[in-house]
Amino acid sequence: MPEHPPERRENARAAIELKVEYKRLNSFFADYTRNISRGGTFIKTGKPLKIGTEFMFKLFVPRLVEPLALRGKVQWIVTEQEATEDQEAGMGIGFV
Repeated sequence: MPEHPPERRENARAAIELKVEYKRLNSFFADYTRNISRGGTFIKTGKPLKIGTEFMFKLFVPRLVEPLALRGKVQWIVTEQEATEDQEAGMGIGFV
C-alpha cells in the first residue's frame, strides 16, 4: 500500500470531476480531476508524471467559454500498481 505524505492541506477540497488536458513530450492527454482546492487538484491518470514535474494544463469548467490555463507541479503520485479501491491512480498537483 502506498504511503502518502502527512495531511498538510491548508484548504478544504471539493469533490468534483472536471476534464483536464495537458501535453507530455509530443502527445496530448485528456484526464479528469477527482477533487480541487485553492492550492491544488488530483488528476486521475494511469501514467502520472514524475514528482517535481512542472507543467501547464487546461481545466475545463462548466459555464466558462474557455478552459482555465494553469501551471502545476506534481507533488505526489499513485501508480496503477499502488492504486486501491479507495485511492485511484494519478497525481497530486500543487498550483504554481
